Amino acid sequence: MSGERIHHLSEAIFHRLIESKSFSEYELAFRSATGLPMRLVEANPNSWDLKEKRKNQSGFCEAINLCDSACEACVKVNRDLMHKSAIKGPTSCHCFAGLSATSIPVYAGTMVVGYLKTGQVFQKTPSEDDFETAISDLDKSRFTKKQIETLKKAYFETTVVDPERYQSMVTLLDHFARELSAQAEKLAIAANEEEPESISRAREYIHSQLDESISLPQAARVAGMSESHFCRQFKLATGMTLTEYVNYARILWAKKELLKPNARISEVAFMVGFQSLSQFNRCFAKFHGGSPSQYRDEVSALPATKAAG
Repeated sequence: MSGERIHHLSEAIFHRLIESKSFSEYELAFRSATGLPMRLVEANPNSWDLKEKRKNQSGFCEAINLCDSACEACVKVNRDLMHKSAIKGPTSCHCFAGLSATSIPVYAGTMVVGYLKTGQVFQKTPSEDDFETAISDLDKSRFTKKQIETLKKAYFETTVVDPERYQSMVTLLDHFARELSAQAEKLAIAANEEEPESISRAREYIHSQLDESISLPQAARVAGMSESHFCRQFKLATGMTLTEYVNYARILWAKKELLKPNARISEVAFMVGFQSLSQFNRCFAKFHGGSPSQYRDEVSALPATKAAG
């Protein structure tokens, strides 16, 4: 799979997700329950289109988007937020006007295919000084008196949500992001069925040996390639290096084992092929966004019908 095809695959998965029944149902439920806007945007840090009308969207954000300088400020905050969330997972920040914004990545393996976003609310009641500061940051001289009045009205009509409640809403969105990631992974696996037979052989070998040491020479030999050629072809086909793929597959296995209440985390770590508990914890955090114990707690808190997801 070429770099260009990986990009097209990401776009294709994104569109399949956004057109899915589960996404439309959750979007409606989230908006109705929280009063917040929710959107799934492509894996492009520069994507920021408030011209697309969405329910519960902030009137202030809609109005401010008409100003070029304001739009530049929004894009910068948006770009930084998405870059950080791609690395750290769910990330929240305050924009130049003091409104909260949250971005949560949706993955297919290690590939980010989109971001779930919400926010456009205050976490404390804004003051007159807050509004003046926000307008000053945008260069007040560029606005007419009528525009400022419109912005001010919309600013103070913006929803205020206390921090604890906002964090609960982010947690709900995070759980949905993980459900979408599981869907995205299935779509990516289906797409990989078109991969070269040599890479398929290597992947089958890897999955049969996850609890053992898997070396590059062994995998390349199974694929019938030189090590350097195998590295290039494997990365093109899977979007991951051999080490990343092995660790990711082990984490998927570990997550299934962690659903067993009597399984100890340390035992699971060694069972699935990790050489140390610290290595297991690092990889789990990289691919899941939290610790094994946090994952187990999250799953146990879900309804029994959803636990296997």
